[in-house]
Order: sequence, then C-alpha cells, then structure tokens
Amino acid sequence: MLSQSTNPVERPVSDAFFTLEQAASGVAHLQLCRPERLNTMAPDFFPALRDAVQALNAEGRTRALVISSTGKHFSAGMALEVFAGGLAMLDTSSARSRLAFQDGLRQLMHCFSVLEDARFPIIAAIQGGCIGGALDLASACDLRVCSAEAFFTVQEIHIGMAADLGVLQRLPKIIPDGVAREMAYTGERLGAERALAVGLVNAVLPDAAATLAHALKLADSIAAKSPLAVAGSKMALNYARDHSTAEALQQMTLLQSAIFDVAEMAKAINAWTNKSRAEFEPLARAETLNAQP
Repeated sequence: MLSQSTNPVERPVSDAFFTLEQAASGVAHLQLCRPERLNTMAPDFFPALRDAVQALNAEGRTRALVISSTGKHFSAGMALEVFAGGLAMLDTSSARSRLAFQDGLRQLMHCFSVLEDARFPIIAAIQGGCIGGALDLASACDLRVCSAEAFFTVQEIHIGMAADLGVLQRLPKIIPDGVAREMAYTGERLGAERALAVGLVNAVLPDAAATLAHALKLADSIAAKSPLAVAGSKMALNYARDHSTAEALQQMTLLQSAIFDVAEMAKAINAWTNKSRAEFEPLARAETLNAQP
C-alpha cells in the first residue's frame, strides 16, 4: 500500500513475481510477492522486471519507484533450479554455445541496467536477506534502505561462480573497494549496521513495515520536486560516477542547456517559498521502437 502522503492508487498491475501500483503523485511501488519461495528469481522474472520498469519510464508519469518485498527475506536471489537446467544459455560446451551464453548474459544484465537507465530514481526497501542476484538488483537502484535484521551477501561465490549481473561492477562505486572485495571473495554477510556505516544503505529502520514506510516517504519527497530536474540530476550523477571530473563537467554543460527551464524553476521557487506542492507536468512519453534489449 502506498503511503498516506501520496494520492490514491490509480492503477494496480499484477504479475507472477510482483505487483505494481502507481499513485497519482507519481510514486510507483513494485513489490516482490513470492514469499513462499523466498522471492527467488526464476528466468521469467528478469524480462518481467525489465518490461515493467521500461513501461513506467516510457510513460513519463513516474517520478520515483520503490522496490520492496514480502515475507521474511527481500530475495534469496536466483532460484537454484535455474542452474540445474533452467536456462538453455548455461550451455558452454562449444564455441557457438559460448557465444550464445555471452549474448544471453548481456540480456540478463540489461534487465537490471534498466533500473539505472530509468529517468526516475529507484529506492530499494530491503528486509531480511538480500542475497546473490537480489544484491545485483539493489546495487542498480539509486538508494537503499533496510530493516534492522537485514543482511547483504554476494552468494554466488558459495556455489563456485563469480557474480555476473552487475554487483561486482557497481558495488565498489557504492562502498569502499576493500569491503566490496571482502564480500565478493568470502560471501560473508554484511549486516544492517555495517551496511549503513559503509554507505550501502541510507537508513536502517526497526522492521519491514517501517522500512517500506520510510522508502515511500522518501519517494514522495522526490516526487514533489521537478521531474525534469530530478531526471537531469540522475543523468549527471550516473555519468560522473563513470567518467573523469573534466568529462562530467563537459557533459553537464550539454545536459543543462537541454533541460534548463525557467518556467519549471518559477513553479519550484513558488512552491518552495510558499511551502506548498507544485503541480509539475509529467515527463514526455519516450516512444521506443522495440522494448527488447
């Protein structure tokens, strides 16, 4: 359920792996809904998540997205049965099959990269275990908050493989390199308080309900701001993370010239000075020729 600070839900959407609600305020809430399976990620989960986020992005009305979960754990990551023949792409017995493996892996990576590419910020609200592939997902989000009993682990090392859906690339840009390496090499759990201390999460809350409420409140605060300015800020921050300061400053000159809007600023200043909520236009719909990566 969306927080009381948002407007009533306009559109509920159901899926085998998650539910999706969007409020008139611009806050969307995607909630994993297979607690009986520890919210593990079957092969069909990945394109379902990709398509849901891409649809929100294309529509232009979403200003912030919260990803939460149900049950004891946020997610136990990739379902183990996948490694027992659940994905045809796991065949590496020939040169052709290895080439197909690479293409399939790129497509799986893209299913989490859409979180990074979306024009709106994404907040992960985590309770219990954030394990394996779930940490790949969480690391692709803009912000993370968690409950006091939450823990994070690069589970893949325990089953004899290197994590391969983005966590090894993103985690060292969120937390100290040494901590990321310790997690990757040992698979040891990072508890909530240490996760807060190293900067993996922005806040630790008493329980799952408080964690979700905090994430939704944070999302609503973001949704109250100019969606144009928020989208531009996300683009600038993502670019600066992966480029030198000089390159990022050059990108900022081009970006700002594209999104600078005096009328938008006037609305924001008026709302700020009057302690009211501005009525900003949604972002323009982003038409795509093909939703596939």
